[in-house]
Amino acid sequence: MIFAIPIAWLQLIHQKARFVVTLLGIAFVAILLFIQLGFQDALFESSVRLHKSLKGDLFLVSSQYQSLTLEQRFPRNRLYQTLASDAVESVIPLYTQFGKIKNIETGQKYIIFVFGIDPGNSALNLDEVDRQIDQLKFSDRALFDRDSRPEFGPVVALFDNNTDVEIELFSYENNLNAERFKVGGLFSLGTSFGIDGNIIVNYLSFLRAFGGAQADDINIGIINLKDDGDPEQVRRTLQKLLPEDVKILTLPDFIKMEKDYWNLRTPIGFVFRTMVVIGFLVGTGVSYQILYSNVSMHIKEYATLKAMGFKPNYLSRIVFNQALILAILGFIPGLIISVMVYDIAEDATKLPVVMTPLKIALVFFLVTSICTLSGVLAVQKIRSADPADVF
Repeated sequence: MIFAIPIAWLQLIHQKARFVVTLLGIAFVAILLFIQLGFQDALFESSVRLHKSLKGDLFLVSSQYQSLTLEQRFPRNRLYQTLASDAVESVIPLYTQFGKIKNIETGQKYIIFVFGIDPGNSALNLDEVDRQIDQLKFSDRALFDRDSRPEFGPVVALFDNNTDVEIELFSYENNLNAERFKVGGLFSLGTSFGIDGNIIVNYLSFLRAFGGAQADDINIGIINLKDDGDPEQVRRTLQKLLPEDVKILTLPDFIKMEKDYWNLRTPIGFVFRTMVVIGFLVGTGVSYQILYSNVSMHIKEYATLKAMGFKPNYLSRIVFNQALILAILGFIPGLIISVMVYDIAEDATKLPVVMTPLKIALVFFLVTSICTLSGVLAVQKIRSADPADVF
């Protein structure tokens, strides 16, 4: 097999301009796969940012819960019922709801996600929030997510310039009456495909801003266990104790449920899965055309080698070596360009479009598989080569 590599390499670089164009074709395949996988991972990771930022071992949600963005509520006393278990140390209610804030420059209203928390017992495991928690003891103060999309106006820039910033929060249904909040600090949580920005307020201010919200109806219940409590065992025990209108989840199950919702129950999840498959098929087609064209161009050389006594398996190895060379050399510029595209996409969308070693390994495997599969298809041309073709 090693002996076949010089022939494979020499055939590829025989026409240097064609070789460069060929590498660009493979690089395009790699970029296509990187972009599809990058945005698919961004969809999943952004959807569970909050879940990973909650202080808790177990999480209580409505039995109808599907996703954070659907705002299913349940009675708060269900959360306090869990304190009957000796394994439970404390519980924390969390209120969430979509509202609208007005862009302080244009006056246009944009939808934002609002958290109502107890300043004395914060539900969020965010250092920036903990350091500024005293701000939320005031009913007219709010913390603003610096990673929110720019549609909300220059809130972050003004705050960083020590300028007092006041935002108007409207309930989702009410465009007339607003609660005014002074931005008391910034924190970083980030956006998702369903959430463009976040603010945190005192839960009493939350209930006042959303007139339809009731203190006894919460969105997420957070359960902290004693040090010796096993989350899965306690979960099973509490689930039997509580009525069927709620369900208890461990953190991995909570995260999985959210990802499954976006992956299996939304159109965008289907689109991303489909696009990855299409990317693989398009890549196979592009790679096959490249290798088949190269084989066709050198078909007389292959026929000559056959006439000289070289076995078809040896000639096939030449094509497979070419496929491997193209996969490696085409993948490198594809990776470099994709890293730059990821940086641009992350800045533009505020989504976690991040290059990871696992993603690099996966795309390299896919590109290599595509080129190998294309080689299998293209090698049929060699097997049909007749030594008589050289005469």
